Amino acid sequence: MPVRIGVAAAVVAVLAGCGGGGGGSEEPEGLAAAEVCGGFAKDGDAAAALKAVLGGGRFDDDLSQHDRAVARLRDDAVAPWADSYRPQPVKYCGLRPVEGGPKDIEVEVGAVGKGPYLGPELAGSVTSYASGVEAFSSAGTGRVYFSCRPEATAHAIVVGTTVRGPAGVPDTDLDQRTRLVTLANAAARGVAAELGCTDTGLVEGVPAKTRP
Repeated sequence: MPVRIGVAAAVVAVLAGCGGGGGGSEEPEGLAAAEVCGGFAKDGDAAAALKAVLGGGRFDDDLSQHDRAVARLRDDAVAPWADSYRPQPVKYCGLRPVEGGPKDIEVEVGAVGKGPYLGPELAGSVTSYASGVEAFSSAGTGRVYFSCRPEATAHAIVVGTTVRGPAGVPDTDLDQRTRLVTLANAAARGVAAELGCTDTGLVEGVPAKTRP
């Protein structure tokens, strides 16, 4: 009798282990950086910036309109432009951390008019970077502009890429400025690749500062 009881107990233990109670094979919640919004943050620098900004490595999509944003840029490149033509930017990407509190980022893209895009009233309060036509950032917003001609029949447009980061970050946080412009630059590169843009002037990785 003691031998039979021991065998039965061993069988129960094996079955319990196969039932998934440990959760070791469960998929992690949320999306990895390489999976969000067309994969714009798949390279190491952008993924690290996204994790640092949102405080985690897994993300929930927050009403992104990635395909619509790219399609709108194609339409804007063939539309007749005039001084009164002001296309509205489209939410290219919206993300929240699966864990980490009430943080979020929003990436918008849109065709814009001629620059310069950094006026003298803001020049002293942002950090400028070398990428595209113009790039600059505060601790709350990063912006990158680049030129693109999507198709042979289209005219050249300037695409503005804006990343709005979590609120409440001190404007003296210079590292946050670099993180946001890195994300804006990565998104700009992703959009440029989808549109087939060449000679954009967009750099890889982290843009270098041109003025603190």
